[in-house]
Amino acid sequence: MKNPDLSLSVPFSFEDTSIAFSYKSDNELRKSYRLFQLLSNKTLSDFGAWIMNASIKAGLPVTGIVKATTFDQFCGGETIGECFKTVEQLWEYRIGTILDYSVEGERTKTGFERTKEEIIKTIENSAGEEKIPFCVFKVTGLGSSEILVKVQSGLNLTKEEEINYQELKVRVLEICETAYKNNVRILIDAEESWIQNPVDELALDMMRRFNREKGIVYNTYQMYRADMLENLNVHHQIAVDNNHFLGVKLVRGAYMEKERERAEEMSYKDPIQPSKESTDSDFNTALKFCVEHGDRIYLVSGTHNEYSNYYLSVLMDENKLDKGDERFFFAQLYGMSDNISFNLAHQGYNVAKYVPYGPIKKVMPYLTRRAEENTSISGQTSRELTLLKKEMTRRFGC
Repeated sequence: MKNPDLSLSVPFSFEDTSIAFSYKSDNELRKSYRLFQLLSNKTLSDFGAWIMNASIKAGLPVTGIVKATTFDQFCGGETIGECFKTVEQLWEYRIGTILDYSVEGERTKTGFERTKEEIIKTIENSAGEEKIPFCVFKVTGLGSSEILVKVQSGLNLTKEEEINYQELKVRVLEICETAYKNNVRILIDAEESWIQNPVDELALDMMRRFNREKGIVYNTYQMYRADMLENLNVHHQIAVDNNHFLGVKLVRGAYMEKERERAEEMSYKDPIQPSKESTDSDFNTALKFCVEHGDRIYLVSGTHNEYSNYYLSVLMDENKLDKGDERFFFAQLYGMSDNISFNLAHQGYNVAKYVPYGPIKKVMPYLTRRAEENTSISGQTSRELTLLKKEMTRRFGC
């Protein structure tokens, strides 16, 4: 699908930095600018991330430095309680929070149970809070990814693996049931393609149970996969046939390099789109599909792409949908693309920021990915820098 010309259709701009950075003090603005200057240099950024990870593993006292820099930019705090300052600050500008416990790498039953309990805490803390419209979890935070590989491959599980798999499914059920009882929407994050099928099945099962009256459980669709538009259509038909709502979070994707390396190594067809243009086209086609099937779909559009955000606003207008329609949300990561989030919220659209939290040592993998993402996504860091510099010039004349 060729991108439509939106130049005559969009009555607002993502260039208004006075709105985008209205929540930042002068010192916070300068600090963000210096951090993105560092991130713009891939060599320095990679080296800095390596030093920080190595220092933390060695027990060196560097957590204070991390907390004052990348952690402060991209995370809400180390605990749910610490996040509430960020939650309140965002809500002052009518931006909701998606509480995201971003601890990774658990490998034991005790660790999986601890993660489950923490996610349930996020839900309970979000109950009745308009300012926290979503919580989120990853299935691989609740059980073994190796077992999911075997399930998707159709391999027989050992007796112990079968027990562990059933325990994983019970944890997912407990989380989604808690979300339903507390009327809190819950997002299930995407995984790599070789374990996504059982995650999809779990998500659809949870929707059959809990999405009868409205969208509570949302599955994630990575549109850089060539088959994802078809999957979205199939899942919509399943929702129609079973009379439940389909919760959809659209993203472009997060595992492209791993996907391509594994496909080459194991000699199967690369599941990734042949080009960025193909990904963009499918993402925007999926937006159109979700809006046109809004009688059955609840949508979270998770993207930092300015065109796609404009496009969704135009689609809503063309379909005579209210900007505050609860079925449609725009979402970005905390600490990034404030020009999109704050300007959309200023216009009256539903907007939420992913606000990760967790102990600094345990969220380092997340912070490292944020640094890598900002240096690898074409134009991402330079765009952030340009906007920050524009606001600094507006404020300070320099």
